[in-house]
Amino acid sequence: MAKLIYSMITSLDGYAEAAEGGLGTGAEDPEVHTFVNDLFRPVATYLYGRRMYETMVYWETALDEPDQPPHIAQYARDWQAAEKVVYSTTLDSVSSANTRIERSFDPDAVRRLKDEADADLTVDGPNLAAQAIAAGLVDEYHLFITTSVVGGGKRFFPDGVRLDLELVEERAFAASGLIYARYRKR
Repeated sequence: MAKLIYSMITSLDGYAEAAEGGLGTGAEDPEVHTFVNDLFRPVATYLYGRRMYETMVYWETALDEPDQPPHIAQYARDWQAAEKVVYSTTLDSVSSANTRIERSFDPDAVRRLKDEADADLTVDGPNLAAQAIAAGLVDEYHLFITTSVVGGGKRFFPDGVRLDLELVEERAFAASGLIYARYRKR
């Protein structure tokens, strides 16, 4: 059975999306990006909400831009090869290969995806992840913590959910100050 992983950049005060502005620096660091590439290369399926998909669909055409650094080109190739499921009631079509639309998040369908998958899946975006967390589907949490405190927005972890987690890996990136922390359910 495959794992369902929830991973996002988060502010130091726990927001995956800031109310105003960005979450701070770190993601553009080539060392961080290469680490992310290596970490998620084995992932075969990405589960997205509409807004996260619209952000990530950039990778469908990223290789069309000249002189992409190797870490950017590698991520684009990996992303293009993966299956993508977009949960949206408003999206009429998708503009990337290996992508399908589901109109609602069905925990049982995701459970079946996990059971049948040969490789791990990710759930991306705080709204969709909140549904997966509430359904008890998320096996691991990968936080990329910036050095910024943003004071509000959408939290990485949803309100009202109690989780007891075990820290299984951590890494600090000196150039950006970003900290990676991987937790799994106890």
